[in-house]
Amino acid sequence: MTSYSCCLVLLLFTWNTSAYGPNQRAQKKGDIILGGLFPIHFGVAAKDQDLKSRPESVECIRYNFRGFRWLQAMIFAIEEINSSPTLLPNMTLGYRIFDTCNTVSKALEATLSFVAQNKIDSLNLDEFCNCSEHIPSTIAVVGATGSGISTAVANLLGLFYIPQVSYASSSRLLSNKNQFKSFLRTIPNDEHQATAMADIIEYFRWNWVGTIAADDDYGRPGIEKFREEAEERDICIDFSELISQYSDEEEIQQVVEVIQNSTARVIVVFSSGPDLEPLIKEIVRRNITGKIWLASEAWASSSLIAMPEFFRVIGSTIGFALKAGQIPGFREFLQKVHPKKSPNNGFAKEFWEETFNCYLPDGSKNSPASTSFHKGHEEGLGAGNGTSAFRPPCTGDENITSVETPYLDYTHLRISYNVYLAVYSIAHALQDIYTCTPGKGLFTNGSCADIKKVEAWQVLKHLRHLNFTNNMGEQVDFDEFGDLVGNYSIINWHLSPEDGSVVFEEVGHYNVYAKKGERLFINENKILWGGFSKEVPFSNCSRDCLPGTRKGIIEGEPTCCFECVDCPDGEYSDETDASACDKCPEDYWSNENHTSCIPKQIEFLAWTEPFGIALTLFAVLGIFLTSFVLGVFTKFRNTPIVKATNRELSYLLLFSLLCCFSSSLFFIGEPQNWTCRLRQPAFGISFVLCISCILVKTNRVLLVFEAKIPTSLHRKWWGLNLQFLLVFLCTFVQIVICVIWLYTAPPSSYRNHELEDEIIFITCHEGSLMALGFLIGYTCLLAAICFFFAFKSRKLPENFNEAKFITFSMLIFFIVWISFIPAYASTYGKFVSAVEVIAILAASFGLLACIFFNKVYIILFKPSRNTIEEVRCSTAAHAFKVAARATLRRSNVSRKRSNSLGGSTGSTPSSSISSKSNHEDPFPLPACAERQRQQQRGCKQKVSFGSGTVTLSLSFEEPQKNAMANRNAKRRNSLEAQNSDDSLMRHRALLPLQ
Repeated sequence: MTSYSCCLVLLLFTWNTSAYGPNQRAQKKGDIILGGLFPIHFGVAAKDQDLKSRPESVECIRYNFRGFRWLQAMIFAIEEINSSPTLLPNMTLGYRIFDTCNTVSKALEATLSFVAQNKIDSLNLDEFCNCSEHIPSTIAVVGATGSGISTAVANLLGLFYIPQVSYASSSRLLSNKNQFKSFLRTIPNDEHQATAMADIIEYFRWNWVGTIAADDDYGRPGIEKFREEAEERDICIDFSELISQYSDEEEIQQVVEVIQNSTARVIVVFSSGPDLEPLIKEIVRRNITGKIWLASEAWASSSLIAMPEFFRVIGSTIGFALKAGQIPGFREFLQKVHPKKSPNNGFAKEFWEETFNCYLPDGSKNSPASTSFHKGHEEGLGAGNGTSAFRPPCTGDENITSVETPYLDYTHLRISYNVYLAVYSIAHALQDIYTCTPGKGLFTNGSCADIKKVEAWQVLKHLRHLNFTNNMGEQVDFDEFGDLVGNYSIINWHLSPEDGSVVFEEVGHYNVYAKKGERLFINENKILWGGFSKEVPFSNCSRDCLPGTRKGIIEGEPTCCFECVDCPDGEYSDETDASACDKCPEDYWSNENHTSCIPKQIEFLAWTEPFGIALTLFAVLGIFLTSFVLGVFTKFRNTPIVKATNRELSYLLLFSLLCCFSSSLFFIGEPQNWTCRLRQPAFGISFVLCISCILVKTNRVLLVFEAKIPTSLHRKWWGLNLQFLLVFLCTFVQIVICVIWLYTAPPSSYRNHELEDEIIFITCHEGSLMALGFLIGYTCLLAAICFFFAFKSRKLPENFNEAKFITFSMLIFFIVWISFIPAYASTYGKFVSAVEVIAILAASFGLLACIFFNKVYIILFKPSRNTIEEVRCSTAAHAFKVAARATLRRSNVSRKRSNSLGGSTGSTPSSSISSKSNHEDPFPLPACAERQRQQQRGCKQKVSFGSGTVTLSLSFEEPQKNAMANRNAKRRNSLEAQNSDDSLMRHRALLPLQ
């Protein structure tokens, strides 16, 4: 059974080896063997396997010069280690390197070779088999390139815990240690690269992009991570397509149509060069320009894409590249390659043929198919599929430095350095095993592995705990996911002015160790867009919203597609593309462009504005006129007119009018708390004091004229003390109202923001409108009572209380304050104060003009009417008029009674008043016409009524004063006896008061 197993395994190994002849591997014996997987070709030839015969291994095509350089980096590192006296002394590293042809099938085919050899060694078949040609087990594998290929290889190698150190597979899926137990890498994973791509787009303020990804384990996870990062930054994706180097022409055409019709100018591509190449060729054929290509590390420096004939289409490429490393002596090593000098490198022969476009006749497969070779390109077909007629034979003396190929492009060693670092990582892990001290090892009980019988899983254990310093002085240690954290260089494609080739200009870097927001650095001055422009291209779904506007959502469109909406009043935006407008502070308002906030305009009834000046002038005028009237009354205080108007109450009335005019000034100017609390009480108390004076004055005269003959008691109670007491009591009620108001809800200054958005109205908050209503209502109540008495006494002698004028003044008062109520309720802001000031001034001027201007006119311009005789004449005329009216009324009653009894109308012989019945129309009572003559002989008046005429005569000669008093007494007694002259005596009794 054991022999059978041995034969089976040998058969498998033999078949695998036969599939890879000597010219298809690089191999060298050693104490410890390292495996290598490199893409020496870009792909395989399409072949229909109809299974009519034994299937053959597919043929690799399209030579990859960079892949061969990476292979050379591994061989160089191994030879350098073998020659080192300190690293693995007395130990020789060998290698077995295979071509993956950039495909999973070829990579797995090579991996089976590694696994098969390890299984043979695990069976210990040396005693059964002749193993003189035995090759030791492969204890570690360097490779592969693409993430999709590495994923397949890692699944297979992980079954046997063979460590795999990749130099170019960056898919974040490979960090899953549950699935890929033995996978490590010397390249950062794509998670950082995807984040860096999103940061670049955000840096240039782009938000409208398309994405293209290779349909494999490299492209799909990378672009998925980018989408996550883009969503966090509000970057919208217009389209997302998958590609492959094996996509048919129709699929490529569909992707190109999407790109051509898209408005997104930035295209993010997670792909390798071979997968992207068919798409780029079709885009070049259609001449689709103006796109910005954001390249992942896998193709950012690919010689398949970075070709001069493609530059007009992809010249605006910005890509990521690994940090370049230094490999001393590597340049000279690359130049020494020669088929005859590299017997262990089976790929050297094909490299020579492809480099010099010739063939080596001693090879079994020595002529390539019809292929046009372009200097410096990777488009040449693989060898072995045609005749030699199309290529001249190689002489072997060609100079490798005379030909420009990507193989000798060692200016930026990125992947090559990662290969170099991967080999040294394995070597240092072996060194740790070699120098391990028993008891301090990583295995059970601190044991160490035997370097001569080391197994792959033991190397894997030491790789996980590896920590060494590379030749550049940097620490190398794999994290828990088997990754090395590294930084990226940011490159921009330029055309070389010397030879027209594509060069990669470093324009920035991305530091994954820095804080978020500080990782990206870009030197924009070095970037050329499209190969010549310095202006950053625009790639947004909508144009930027300028300051003063915000982004508005368009229904049915992505969030990046928006319309610019002006900020509403009171809000602003001071940045471009603001998502929302900010509200201005309470005391501020947005400017005209809504880009900032400015202080709101403050309005109140100011002293300096025209309206405030006009009201102030009217108030001052009122104060001046009132003061003038008060001065006139003071100067002429002993004249009959002043005396007849109740001199003391007139002074108080004028003082109250001064207070009324002055109180209006409290409503002008910026409202303060103290002015707000003072102005309404000052206005209310002043007006009540004024109305109270008018009320008491009018009521006193009316009561005297309508009362019976005044006694000493009447005179006592109707003296000045009682008058002032009544004024005080009426005013005191208003004072109480004001005190209660100020105590319970005092007015205060108030900044009103609600009336108009752009204006702050500084007004007085009255505290209680009910209290204000009581204040004005009580004033109007007194005014109504005063109006009643004034109207009732309108026919009294005007010398006593000017009733008609008081009536007019009260009418004006009512009109003003009744109009004030709707005006006050309908206005706002500073006009509220203005309305009240106008009402105060109008009412005050009405009272002043109606009550005092007529008196002042008589005093100043008609002094002849300001005499005691004029006052007495007017008083007597009024008395006789009342008496005559009463006599006629009684005569009419007697006549009607006599007519009903059949008698005749008679006269009263004792009466000194003669009456003639007639039906003439009444005429007004005239004044004494000739005052000088009337002073000598008295005054005769003829009074006409509706039912008769009465002639009255009265003498006021000074020498006959006592006789007149006696006659008046007799007349009073006679009228009292006849009950016809009661009213006459009542009014004549007022004469001593004058």
